[in-house]
Amino acid sequence: MSVDAGTLAVGFDELAVLKRLALDGAHRGEVKVSCRSLGEDLEVSTQTASRRLQALEDAECISREKVGDGQFVELTETGIGLLKREYEDYRAIFEQKGSLSLAGTITTGMGEGRHYVTLPGYKVQFEEKLGYDPYPGTLNVTLSAASKRERSGMASLEGVDITAWEDEERTYGGATCYPAVIESTDGHTFERAHVIEPDRTHHDTAELEIIAPERVRDELGLLDGDEVSVYVESA
Repeated sequence: MSVDAGTLAVGFDELAVLKRLALDGAHRGEVKVSCRSLGEDLEVSTQTASRRLQALEDAECISREKVGDGQFVELTETGIGLLKREYEDYRAIFEQKGSLSLAGTITTGMGEGRHYVTLPGYKVQFEEKLGYDPYPGTLNVTLSAASKRERSGMASLEGVDITAWEDEERTYGGATCYPAVIESTDGHTFERAHVIEPDRTHHDTAELEIIAPERVRDELGLLDGDEVSVYVESA
């Protein structure tokens, strides 16, 4: 694969040279380079390093001035532009928000969610960090066997930390909230919700708890046993 630069094509080998030169500061100004040291850095022969520099010069990606013991090299705007394009590609790979698709059925919880989401130490954090005061209760979803296995992927997503706190009686554990969209089988969605993962819980990995500013059951007309999809994203 190659990209066009100037009137010639620049391949991955030449891009590797551009990267090496930029790491040495050639994108900011002239740096002194020898083909021998460049070849050693790239684990190629001196002759190969020389050919790649020539290809970059022919493609107008670098300018250089040869001296007795080497050469002064500087990246041109064309060369810098190629590296920026590579940078944007890697940003798209590594900085894009992750997502996870889970499926399960609506179940009735044990009522603990109603108690915990209304506690003041949690309420103030939900309002500040999530932007809403949750409905007093959680939407409980029992995940399918496949989604139960895939749930571990949430650990790779970026969540909102709800920190532990304490009152005069006890200490309450922290949790992590992940933005989520709930979709019913008829295609209706509820978008302003969060999966909440307590740091300490007695639920097994098949049980998913969701908080939202409204009662999602009512908003989507859900009953126990109804199937839903839950799309979890990075915060």
